Amino acid sequence: MHPVDSSEFSVLKAVVEGTAQATGGDFMRSLVRNLCQATGVANGFVAEFAEAKTRVRSLAFWMDGDFLDGQEWDLPGTPCEEVLRGNFCHYPSGVSQLFPHEQGVESYLGVPLRDGAGEVLGHLALFDRQPMPERDNLFYVFKIFASRAAAELNRLGIEQQLRLSEQRFRELFDEAPIAYVHEDKDTRFLQANQAALRILGVTAEQVPSTQGISLVPNTPAAQARLREAFASVEKGTDSAGVVLELRRKDDGWPVWIRWWSKTDPSGRFLRTMFIDITAQILMEQEQAKLQEQNRYLQEEIKAEHNFEEIVGRSPALRSLLNQVQRVAQTDASVLIQGESGTGKELVARAIHSASKRKQRPLIKVNCAALPSSLIESELFGHEKGAFTGAINKRIGRFELAEGGTLFLDEVGEIPLEVQVKLLRVIQEREFERVGGQTPIKMDVRVITATNRDLLQEVANKNFREDLFYRLNVFPLATPPLRERLEDIPLLADFLIGKFAPKLGKKINGIGAESMRRLQRYHWPGNIRELENIIERAIILADGPWLEIGAEQLPGSVADISSAALGNAAASLDAVARDHILQVLEQTRWVIEGPQGAAQRLQIKPSTLRYRMRKLDIRKPG
Repeated sequence: MHPVDSSEFSVLKAVVEGTAQATGGDFMRSLVRNLCQATGVANGFVAEFAEAKTRVRSLAFWMDGDFLDGQEWDLPGTPCEEVLRGNFCHYPSGVSQLFPHEQGVESYLGVPLRDGAGEVLGHLALFDRQPMPERDNLFYVFKIFASRAAAELNRLGIEQQLRLSEQRFRELFDEAPIAYVHEDKDTRFLQANQAALRILGVTAEQVPSTQGISLVPNTPAAQARLREAFASVEKGTDSAGVVLELRRKDDGWPVWIRWWSKTDPSGRFLRTMFIDITAQILMEQEQAKLQEQNRYLQEEIKAEHNFEEIVGRSPALRSLLNQVQRVAQTDASVLIQGESGTGKELVARAIHSASKRKQRPLIKVNCAALPSSLIESELFGHEKGAFTGAINKRIGRFELAEGGTLFLDEVGEIPLEVQVKLLRVIQEREFERVGGQTPIKMDVRVITATNRDLLQEVANKNFREDLFYRLNVFPLATPPLRERLEDIPLLADFLIGKFAPKLGKKINGIGAESMRRLQRYHWPGNIRELENIIERAIILADGPWLEIGAEQLPGSVADISSAALGNAAASLDAVARDHILQVLEQTRWVIEGPQGAAQRLQIKPSTLRYRMRKLDIRKPG
């Protein structure tokens, strides 16, 4: 063992006491100061390699009783170069002669600082303007503290690497596109990255007070998925890809996430990550909705609205079908006008079925059945939050009809403010959803229908003239049944074949007298009224032949006074006018409701008002 004399012990004791409580940079400064003071050498430093192995920078530099900051120098031409090759180096005198760049330096003592693998990290050195004679015991103490300095320098390097690694992982955690959340076993948030905060609508300040389960809506489906997810975590099974429905903390809007979670090794925390799949879920919901709507529409067309239901061979009907066939080959706008029950919707479907758009949907909107406040949203759709109650984005009928045909029934009922927007859509071939700002291009053929006299509505300022001419590119008129009396036998046979099997009856036909009675009737409700009468007759039938008595035809020509029947000059309009007046007087001029005239006549109130205007029927007084 190396003997320690009293002077060496005093030096060792002074340095130990001076550095005992220090670490890091404080330790380095304390070390060089105490070494210099204990050994009587004026100057000393601890240095590490800079960016290159040919340059060093000081960690602590003591010179003439004070510290110098930020010292850095090149190794070539200095005594430090030999030390950093891994050699203990002592120049008792003559340093300035050996190393011309070191003017004013007479003596130098340096020792390399190594890590556990023997790699040189830097060096510890003393130098003076006076000679530094060789002292073995001093050198021994010097080497001891050089080892201590090397250990501290190695620790500082590891600590710096840990800080850099922690910073990199923190940045990766915080800036990752995938959401990360650390939770305790009660799902209380401990840490959440930016993606998680953004998806969940949580601020950094709210993290400590947020529980994951509080964001799950209290609906049976959402709670069931949550229980299933946590059961998989507790069992230690794979929870990858579980879809959870949540509500954002800030605005309560729904958000869907694909969720992965596992317990950390300590068993105290949950490490959770998830991605936002809200757009995907909403798209899938919308696709399912559109597919269902399209399926329904296609089935409705096949089941109830075949082109073949346009039955008859009267000149009026043949003329109409000829026009239908011609206009179907174009994309021209069609306006179908006619009384209620004359088959305007069937004509619209016939045009679509014979057109090049027949593989795309035919979307129908009954404008009279919609509140005026909802027509715009129904036609053009709306964005989420566009108005009170708009909790989701809605696709309008124009978008649903893309590539196909949009049929606007009762178009005369559209409010004036919506007529302006409809005109722009037809002219510009684009529209915007309610609350939206992005124009949507559209390729839709528009067919409209009405039982109103639109020219009269234009004159009354109830309908825009420019819109009328845009819709009336190709006008069609559906003839009333009273102008197709020769079609009644064919229609009756068709309707018997339609209703009898459904009602479980076997009907061979209609008696001759009943058929003559049907052909003498004025049919204010047109084909729809004929349908009702045939169906009612089938229900009441006791045999294979239908007998339709005068009592089954309300106010029929057969029951009007013989004088009226004998008057060959009496027109059908005059008969209809008399009948309507008679019913109005019976109902005290009440038009709507279960006891109103429209109900007794089995026509719509709007149709009755139209007929009253046409026949100049006015309430007395």
